[in-house]
Amino acid sequence: MSKPEFAQLSDLVESNPVRELDPRALIGNWINSNPDTTSIARINVFEEKGQLQLQVFAVGPDGLIDWGPTTADVFAPNATATAAAGFTCTYDFGFAEARFQGMIMKGLLVLAQFHLFKDDSGRASYFLREYYAMTHEHF
Repeated sequence: MSKPEFAQLSDLVESNPVRELDPRALIGNWINSNPDTTSIARINVFEEKGQLQLQVFAVGPDGLIDWGPTTADVFAPNATATAAAGFTCTYDFGFAEARFQGMIMKGLLVLAQFHLFKDDSGRASYFLREYYAMTHEHF
């Protein structure tokens, strides 16, 4: 019995499989549409050495906290597309992990956040979804 080469109809690609995705739709400086957020205020998405990078700026007690860059995996909206439409990445802080899934929808970056605490603090892991607009500010 052979293993299937697809799990669903949308996985089938007849010819010319995509080798690289164009990440331009994701690249830029993004600002949270909620000015009162207590989570991620800004995100800088850029490409470095052929890999998509995220640099997150979170809200802290004395201003923004720069989480530094992390590499993201890039995804297309379907198996034959050539333009990137989303990404996943993880920040590991030791005591906690922040996993992100991002996608472009109606010109906004929709960021699903999964925060997992790995210490014995008793804090519950939680999910958060926020929306970001492209800005021409540099940060």
